[in-house]
Amino acid sequence: MSMNRVNSRAERLVVIGGDAAGMSAASQARRLRGPDELEIVAFERGHFTSYSACGIPYWVGGDVTERDRLIARTPQEHRERAIDLRMRTEVTEIDVAGQRVRARGVDTGAESWTSYDKLVIATGARPIRPEMPGVDAPGVHGVQTLDDGQALLDTLARTRGRRAVVVGAGYIGVEMAEALINRGYEVTVLNRGKEPMSTLDPDMGRLVHRAMEGLGITMVNDTEVTKVLTGDDGRVRAVVTEDAEYPADVVVLGIGVRPETALAKAAGLPLGGHGGLLTDLAMRVRGHENIWAGGDCVEVLDLVSGQERHIALGTHANKHGQVIGSNVGGGYATFPGVVGTAVSKVCDLEIARTGLREKDARRVGLQFETVTIESTSRAGYYPGSSPMTVKMLAERRTGRLLGVQIVGREGAAKRVDIAAVALTAGLTVEQMTALDLGYAPPFSPVWDPVLVAARKAAVKVRTD
Repeated sequence: MSMNRVNSRAERLVVIGGDAAGMSAASQARRLRGPDELEIVAFERGHFTSYSACGIPYWVGGDVTERDRLIARTPQEHRERAIDLRMRTEVTEIDVAGQRVRARGVDTGAESWTSYDKLVIATGARPIRPEMPGVDAPGVHGVQTLDDGQALLDTLARTRGRRAVVVGAGYIGVEMAEALINRGYEVTVLNRGKEPMSTLDPDMGRLVHRAMEGLGITMVNDTEVTKVLTGDDGRVRAVVTEDAEYPADVVVLGIGVRPETALAKAAGLPLGGHGGLLTDLAMRVRGHENIWAGGDCVEVLDLVSGQERHIALGTHANKHGQVIGSNVGGGYATFPGVVGTAVSKVCDLEIARTGLREKDARRVGLQFETVTIESTSRAGYYPGSSPMTVKMLAERRTGRLLGVQIVGREGAAKRVDIAAVALTAGLTVEQMTALDLGYAPPFSPVWDPVLVAARKAAVKVRTD
């Protein structure tokens, strides 16, 4: 392909990756600068753009009935906004010195170079796939893209057996266990940790464990998967751990993800300790004036610990894209960092966390106090009130809020947003007790559960 410009006066922005961060950046840049000023070329190796990967477990489980409901904007919609979007095209090399990228057609194998004035790297993350015998057998699935979700649904449709094994008990593992329970499968979850949901402290993860077993899910902790066995037809038939064998007609890997930064690493771009690209506050790759990066392939600043971390969430990716697009388009925006807020559910159990766990606080040298309280989602006398457990961490002596974890039923998880705002603002637990939150019996007790925990924490740090 010739690298000549369609319009020699226009700058060219090249975007690698067509999901949340990449296409948000392209769309925001297009809002600020028209085609005569900025030519935009975007490469996506898959079949879909701008979709909700977070929604895949709910599509597999049947809560979302149609795949296309997860797609926010189609390739054609992007093209109608003067974005040259090239689907099924994978970027295989970044030439930083020459300001160009090499791309290959996934289906055709044809290769070409495309020059850029500005580059956005939004290559996302890849599922962790352990190196062990049988892991690539038919019937073993990772769940990261819409293509992955469709492949899993195809397997479920043609598999006669009803035994499913989920490897890993993080967000994806727990959500996929729910999806398979909803599909009528007998589900076993194999987890290497002490309790499910390692983003929680083990005492809170234990509540999730009990609830999952109450739903009929077999939860096996402290176990390491060693291999996948296949039958005469080559398909998966069992998952083997160090001390047991679990029959399986389908296996879902929910072990987590890593930043997809092989391209960036080969190009000599700076990576952090978690393997993600390092950027400044404007999401510009450190040391490179004309390269930006966002989404699951970058590391972000944790505002509570002051350290870089990797968090793969669509909320962050969309914000990164908006910031990048604003800066590429001639405006100005920054992404200051995160406090690590996340929510999930398994059937009717809601799970939420923000800030630091106990081991996170210890790792960065903080001394802290913890409190755990039991409360309800509504006034105890109001119909539909359900129990919840709130755990709170506060810094010793200063009383600065460090983290909150919540496990409960309906109305529990989104209460974590109170704590997320408090963490972002740097509030102490004493200051939190004075927050003027909404109250009526259908919505909360007189003292909201988060404030009950804050009151208890405030007393504990004062009496230290």
